[in-house]
Amino acid sequence: MMLFHLILVATIQGITEFLPVSSSGHLALIPNLTSLDDQGLVIDVFAHIGTLFAVILYFFRDVRSALAGLIDLIQWKIRTSNAKLATCLVIGTIPVVLLGFVFYTTGIGDSLRNLKVIGFTTLLFGIVLYVCDQLGTTDQKFTNWSVKDAFILSLFQMISLIPGTSRSGIVISGARLKGYNRSDATRISMLMSIPTILAAGTLSTIGLMQNPQPTLIVNSLIVLAISFVAALGALATMMKLIQSFSFTPFVIYRVILGVILLWVAYN
Repeated sequence: MMLFHLILVATIQGITEFLPVSSSGHLALIPNLTSLDDQGLVIDVFAHIGTLFAVILYFFRDVRSALAGLIDLIQWKIRTSNAKLATCLVIGTIPVVLLGFVFYTTGIGDSLRNLKVIGFTTLLFGIVLYVCDQLGTTDQKFTNWSVKDAFILSLFQMISLIPGTSRSGIVISGARLKGYNRSDATRISMLMSIPTILAAGTLSTIGLMQNPQPTLIVNSLIVLAISFVAALGALATMMKLIQSFSFTPFVIYRVILGVILLWVAYN
């Protein structure tokens, strides 16, 4: 792959991962709307790993609490706040990891990476985000995040395996519907991304090591580094913006983009 292609993939992934506009959808658009070849799932996953490092750094305190919670769970201290956070993240991850493994091994994920699917999901789940954001109350707080809510949000997160849905967008939609304010809904969504991306990254790394390709390894590391920098800046900007604005601008963007994609796909 050309360096320009790698930079393009990494930058798009870094900027869009934490915006409710679907990073995977945008990555899948590159080969559809340009003359560039499909970068493939391995490059996509390493771009996601770069954003994983960014979200870990940004939410380091929460990550540290979750890790401490895992230790508490091992020691059977299940009533601590850290153990509760760790449990919620585990419960929120298992369903999407299981379904993601099925998508990965059967090739379903690749088969869905086309303009028609991305167009429909971009449009549909943009509207879903708007409805949930408008109907959602603000009576729930991050400190009240329960195992029940984590499981419900895990079902929302499973839908994000369809390109164009937006993992962050669909989880935020679910959290807003459950009554979490925009900031806490986004925080929950970002934390749920950590074990999910970690699982996908581990699977792809194992596959890459089983059939090592020096050029692919170098390209993957370049994408990882660039996406990390882009994601860190985008995440900081996103968390500041939602303090003052709703998700409506993202909804408008998704609707316009979805209509354009469907027009291109069918014409």
